Amino acid sequence: MTHSATTSSAPATTAATAPVLILTEHDELLDDLLRLCAAAGAEAEVVHGTTVPAAQWERAALVLAGDDWAGRAAVPGAGPPARRAGVLLIGRDLDDHTVWARGVALGVEHVLHLPDDEPWLAERIADALEPEHGPALVLGVLGGRGGAGASTLACALAVAAARAGHHTMLVDADPLGGGLDVLLGAERAPGLRWPALAAARGRLPAGALDEALPHPRGLSLLSWDRSPGDEPLPGAAMRSVLTAARRRGGLVVLDLPRTLDEPTVEALGRVDLGLLVVPGELRAVAAARRVTDTSGALIRDLRVVAREPSRQGAGLAGPELAALLGLPLAGELPEEPGLAAGDAGEPPGADRGSPLAAFCTALLGNVLPAVPSAPGKEERS
Repeated sequence: MTHSATTSSAPATTAATAPVLILTEHDELLDDLLRLCAAAGAEAEVVHGTTVPAAQWERAALVLAGDDWAGRAAVPGAGPPARRAGVLLIGRDLDDHTVWARGVALGVEHVLHLPDDEPWLAERIADALEPEHGPALVLGVLGGRGGAGASTLACALAVAAARAGHHTMLVDADPLGGGLDVLLGAERAPGLRWPALAAARGRLPAGALDEALPHPRGLSLLSWDRSPGDEPLPGAAMRSVLTAARRRGGLVVLDLPRTLDEPTVEALGRVDLGLLVVPGELRAVAAARRVTDTSGALIRDLRVVAREPSRQGAGLAGPELAALLGLPLAGELPEEPGLAAGDAGEPPGADRGSPLAAFCTALLGNVLPAVPSAPGKEERS
């Protein structure tokens, strides 16, 4: 006999989210699986018996098959409609070595045992609810010296990427920088700042994190605020946030400090492409060498962004800077008022005709895939 039921133990999922399919008649195991689904906010469909309706089998985001069901389904002619990805076989008896053979016969993704594998299973259920995105490109911006314009360039890159239609998150990784929300004119925008995420550990839902942040200029912004006496940010919080941001897809831009601490080390290790902003001055080159020997050594692909000196002919050109530092040249950024300090008013890169915006558009065109034409994302601030 086959019986199908949809549980009401979890909030309803969105239309784009498929439910989790549970196949077991073991009451204790069913209770555990329903509890894990409810904790993840996953709708669960429970099917009793060996015959699984093809529609439920195919549309499920994840299939959790109890070992009791697997034993019956392994009988020829009684199994699932067809093999598929995302099937987990759940057992409770660690001494039952035959469970592995049943897992192979059914083509499952993993064989798990509760309660030992419960943390891993909870993560896997939560992952199944996330929309499919490719991993984000993580772009980190470092200043070769103080006042080099790294924060301004990071903001301008994020503004340009969002304007081009890329899902973009800008992360302020420098607690002493005064807050990137000020640079973007979003200091009064509602949404989470770093102090609210300092206790984050483990897996964060990527979509929920994104929705909780301010969204100036169509991008997602995680900034420091100006609260006095903030505790140092734990490395685990940076790790959780950046893992979620990367899972969300698109582009993540990090404004990085030049000092090394635990959260900065976590951030540097996740950078796919690093940009070291260096003015065309010998003293700046000397400072930048210190940065490349410390923070820069943790970035797998670090390139120089050369800033033209304020007086023409008074400094080093981009190729010279790159050669002195022994790094590839990402490009030369013409001198522009407000690049180093971030003048109040329009956010950096907001003026499409500015040299800064043109530089960012060209650089992003080389490292990001084209975005199909689509209606522009509504800007929130």
